[in-house]
Amino acid sequence: MTPPTGAPIPGPAPAQNSEPAPAPIHEPAPAPIHEPASVPIHEPASVPIHEPASAPTPAQTIGPFFGYALPFTGGGDVAPAGDAETITLHGRVFDGAGAPVPDALLEFWQPAPDGSRAGAPGSLRRDQVTGAVAGRTGLDFTGFGRVATDAAGHYVLRTLPPGGVPYISVCVHARGLLHHLYTRAYLPHLTDPATEPLLSSLPEARRATLLTVPERERVHRFDVRLQDDGVHEETVFLAFG
Repeated sequence: MTPPTGAPIPGPAPAQNSEPAPAPIHEPAPAPIHEPASVPIHEPASVPIHEPASAPTPAQTIGPFFGYALPFTGGGDVAPAGDAETITLHGRVFDGAGAPVPDALLEFWQPAPDGSRAGAPGSLRRDQVTGAVAGRTGLDFTGFGRVATDAAGHYVLRTLPPGGVPYISVCVHARGLLHHLYTRAYLPHLTDPATEPLLSSLPEARRATLLTVPERERVHRFDVRLQDDGVHEETVFLAFG
């Protein structure tokens, strides 16, 4: 039998592909990285410092402290022990407020009664074992003394009257003084203030600070005032070029 013209001719059905169509691989979209929002740093508001309304801090002084290590036993004994001509020079050291200076150190120089300035060589020699002064035997005039003031600012020197000059040279060390000070203790019975070159060049009030005050036979007082305290004149200090 002939099929009608124009009708589709039946044929075998197209073969079916048994492989499943590959599924597209979808990469997960990368998650956006969100930077944490920066937090502004707020500086704390500065707080003005208000100084308390109080009295000013009192002045304080730190060293140098000459009263440690430098003093030695017998430092105030310049005269030979038991010498009948011995004189005593003593006094106190005061600061600008009129208060005693408890840890000052005073050094003294002078010629012997015959004017000799040789002193006693080795009088400051120290014992290597004990540290004690070995050169001061008490037999010789040493010509040099070193004395620390005590808690009341007091010192004592035992010496012989100087020969050839009317004074004992004094060097003052004290805390707060970066440079030591030089002065002189004039013995009134050995000088005429009206003709002595240094004393006669000073006003009377200033001159008086260099003169010892005889207290009794062979005992003289000589105070050292580092500054004028409003009542007493500052001691005259000397500069050497």
